Amino acid sequence: MQIASRVIQFSALALGIAGALAVGQAQASGFQLRENSVKNLGRANAGTAVAKDDASVVVNNPAAMVNLDKTTVQVDVTDIDLTAHFDGGGNAAAAFGPAAPPLSGGDGGDPGDPTLVPAVAVVIPVGDSFRIGASVNAPFGLKTQYDADWVGRYNAIKSDVKTVDFTLSGAWAITPQFSLGLGVIHQRTDVTLSNAIDFGSALCAGSGDPTNCFNPLFPFHPQNADGSVEVKGDDNSWGWVAGVQWRPADNFSIGYSHHSKIDHDLTGTANFTLPASVAATFGAMGITAYNDGSIYAPLATPSIDTLSAQWDVNEQFRLFGDIQRTGWNSLKQVAIFRDGGAPLGAAEPFNWKNTTYIGLGGEWDLSDMVTLRGGIARDESPTNDATRTPRLPDNDRMLYSIGATWHVSEAFSVDAAFQRITIDTPKIDIVSSSGSHLAGEFDGHANLFGLSAQYRF
Repeated sequence: MQIASRVIQFSALALGIAGALAVGQAQASGFQLRENSVKNLGRANAGTAVAKDDASVVVNNPAAMVNLDKTTVQVDVTDIDLTAHFDGGGNAAAAFGPAAPPLSGGDGGDPGDPTLVPAVAVVIPVGDSFRIGASVNAPFGLKTQYDADWVGRYNAIKSDVKTVDFTLSGAWAITPQFSLGLGVIHQRTDVTLSNAIDFGSALCAGSGDPTNCFNPLFPFHPQNADGSVEVKGDDNSWGWVAGVQWRPADNFSIGYSHHSKIDHDLTGTANFTLPASVAATFGAMGITAYNDGSIYAPLATPSIDTLSAQWDVNEQFRLFGDIQRTGWNSLKQVAIFRDGGAPLGAAEPFNWKNTTYIGLGGEWDLSDMVTLRGGIARDESPTNDATRTPRLPDNDRMLYSIGATWHVSEAFSVDAAFQRITIDTPKIDIVSSSGSHLAGEFDGHANLFGLSAQYRF
């Protein structure tokens, strides 16, 4: 039975945390969230680093805060509604090849429920040349949950990641055409995740006679003694953002910003649920590998580089562009440790690649009271076919946006936006830490609805 302990070990935790921190809902590749401005949402996130009437520049490019000449308070809320469906199956105890029994369970249902992502920002002028600003937003996160008995339960059931940034920024207009900005970021990350564990496969395969997996007299068989593990962890850390803005002509602006990578050491607990028969077997043999306990796991949220441009074609019409590069190669692997530093199984490979986002958008002042906007974008996925898991049904995607602003008065305005995201079909072909093989594909899309209000005084 010691073989059974080695078979599962805590690689279930490594796989779980790796997947949960990786999976994004469909609004951005990986687990990145760009929803800190409904204005930006309406033009497919084009022009984020040069926006002239948007307080979200506190975090998107602090140098662009000089564009706001009044104290500006802005509240944004975006509802993200992910729809995804799995079509596929697999085999338990895949090491037995064609003789392995098929995985039981359904398609998992729709893992994405509507989720609200809020953001708050304020910019305050200090004289003619300086601005200070503060922002609270969620740059990374996810919330997905499959049915507990679905076919891919050994890979993922629940994944809930919340990352919240508090950013304090300053900007200096060195000349009317050139400005610099710098901000400090306090980032908090909370993670909750779970997946099932096939103790039946591990115990029969590790009994010394693997044919016990097909022996009706042996008490343990694939999928007849499922347990589960839930991992929770959190951490607080610090990062920074810096940017520049240059106006080479009165009707043309360029902005660039860099968000630093932020390193975390998540600390928390691993809680196991074992069937009574498994708990009794492990107790009799003195196996303690599945006892609840404290864990920690290093995590780095990626760096982000953004280059934006705005061209005022005339007084009523403006064009915007964004190129954003996200440094996902900071997630090469995920390793989990117990208190004291003992590794909990082998590190799980991630091998994500850096990604590029390209967005184009436009705005048209229909009247003094109404501004219309729209945009289109292409977003690369950092995942790859070799390591993609059902925790991350992610692939390259297209984004299509529309939006509008109602200028209620000179001081108060309301924004609304809608974005539709289509995702290239993600394929899954992976072996879980329980030894099961899952293969199939996801069909999914997302609808985003945003509403915001801004007050200037």
